[in-house]
Amino acid sequence: MPKLTVVNRAGEEKTVEVGDGLTVMESIRDNGFDELLALCGGCCSCATCHVHVDPAFVDKLPPISEDENDLLDSSDHRDEYSRLGCQIPFTADLDGLKVRIAEED
Repeated sequence: MPKLTVVNRAGEEKTVEVGDGLTVMESIRDNGFDELLALCGGCCSCATCHVHVDPAFVDKLPPISEDENDLLDSSDHRDEYSRLGCQIPFTADLDGLKVRIAEED
């Protein structure tokens, strides 16, 4: 099963297995990371699943949509590796992906 490494806001890392058909947001939420709020449940309407993606995986991600880009613009913590976890379907190509949960806005 593919693995995802999550770094929480305290800098602690935890590697979790990701089930088929889940997004990065769902994988983080379902594995007890309470600081990732995911308030909209994955509808790309709130930006509370903001993560910073390992640069080595950026080219493997789907392109950022206009809606996702607009939501990320509202964050004071956006950088070039910012994405919304709900917009990243986890596939076998992403096995080993590492993300850091963004600071809360």
